[in-house]
Amino acid sequence: MQILKEKDGFGGELIAQLKKRGSKATAQIESSVSQIIADVRGHGDRAVADYTVKFDGAMSEKTELTHDEMVRSASECGEDFLSALRRAADNIRRFHERQKQQSWFETGADGVMMGQRIRGLKRVGIYVPGGTAAYPSSVLMNALPARIAGVGEIIMVTPPAKGGRPNPAIMAAALEAGVDRVFQIGGAQAIAALAFGTETVPAVDKIVGPGNIYVATAKKQLYGTVGIDMVAGPSEILILADETANPKFLAADLMSQAEHDVLASAILLTTSERIAQETLLELDRQKETLERRDIIEKSLETYGAIVVCRSMDEAVDFANELAPEHLEVCTASPMDYLGRVNNAGSVFLGNYAPEPLGDYFAGPNHVLPTGGTARFFSPLSVDSFVKKSSFLYYTKEALAGAKDDIITLADAEGLTAHANSIKVRE
Repeated sequence: MQILKEKDGFGGELIAQLKKRGSKATAQIESSVSQIIADVRGHGDRAVADYTVKFDGAMSEKTELTHDEMVRSASECGEDFLSALRRAADNIRRFHERQKQQSWFETGADGVMMGQRIRGLKRVGIYVPGGTAAYPSSVLMNALPARIAGVGEIIMVTPPAKGGRPNPAIMAAALEAGVDRVFQIGGAQAIAALAFGTETVPAVDKIVGPGNIYVATAKKQLYGTVGIDMVAGPSEILILADETANPKFLAADLMSQAEHDVLASAILLTTSERIAQETLLELDRQKETLERRDIIEKSLETYGAIVVCRSMDEAVDFANELAPEHLEVCTASPMDYLGRVNNAGSVFLGNYAPEPLGDYFAGPNHVLPTGGTARFFSPLSVDSFVKKSSFLYYTKEALAGAKDDIITLADAEGLTAHANSIKVRE
């Protein structure tokens, strides 16, 4: 991992390089996923089973789990894990409860009424990766906002663990978050099953949750048939640090993202060359004890950088242009920068708010926009699981007062039938 010094033009080059990275689907993957989607649409459960056997080696004997089976599986978890899970869920609930909006309407003296109705989606699907990795935190982050939004039914799909058994940690999180039904299927075939419905899997209105390139590609191809949260790319972190930052903390936080994937990006921007040098030494020292050292080294070598900036203003401008998924501000007065950071998925302020705090426990959602899309996308939230309808009511007298303006505007657009709809009510 190199230490670079910012000079005119360099920042733009680095940002362009980082935005080019990603796990974009090849033409072969796009074609394969299209075929899977078509087969599941046409053949339902049989196609899901065939593809599961093809890709996973076997189909679980029990596709849908009963509530009792979920409870028995969750009981295998230790009490320390369950207690931590409950405390995390409480924090996530508390944060997302503040996001709830209310329907509203207003009335005018002329009898006009108008407003907005807000309600939860009827049914949503949550994809949770399984197999060799288990992410109970993803269950909480996806299901709890849906539950708070008032979604009628939450369907979860997740590949079974080895031996065809459900993952106990994922089952515990599903019970804690109030998931209604769980199906042991995964991959693009599970996404297609949620989108179209099969003999056993109900069709949903929206699909959320992380997955591999096949899952992400299936979500992208099915957008429009169903809603999706986002097509997420590799994880990323950008840290702003001044001369007061702790290099030990900075190195640890950079590697906490680099261990996700060889495509992950970890960038440190600092105004102190001393901090840059000491952080580099800490990276070499700390990585020796980490299990995913090979992934970390590849990630840092390819998409990592330590940049010595000429000023914090320059660093903030760089951050806003990159629009990172995670942004840490490790400075003497981190709150001074909060109002100046306009593009970031989630902002972590100070030396004691590391990114994993948000991943697991604090409350804000960890499903965040990546690849610079924080310029126009927002984190997963309660709003992601509601739909809004407007309504209005006019009296005859109120319409008469507006008719001339409406007819004028309709005529200007050449839509005479629109104008006629008003004229016949005169």
